Amino acid sequence: MIVYNETYVMDEAIKDEWLTWMQTEQIPAIMKTGWFNSYKILSVLDSPNEGVTYCVQFITDKEGNYTYFRNKHSNWFHQLHNQKFENRFVLFNTLMQLIDEK
Repeated sequence: MIVYNETYVMDEAIKDEWLTWMQTEQIPAIMKTGWFNSYKILSVLDSPNEGVTYCVQFITDKEGNYTYFRNKHSNWFHQLHNQKFENRFVLFNTLMQLIDEK
């Protein structure tokens, strides 16, 4: 299993607007590309950063699915996000592979 993780750090003032937009617009559009099987939204409880931190994880079976998404769709989705919340968040991405799960 491959997990594409996007971690967002933002000011508390935009968290409700951001979360609603992600749940109703951005994530459904990403899922419609067909390259991910499921997703999770997590709130980071012990973040060392100021503000609010969320992780959005997109799960797929193959790294090739992520690579195709990154090459064909990722920039466009990041541009939409930047237009909506310009200068009000910090984003970093991580690609992970599940090794073991019980």
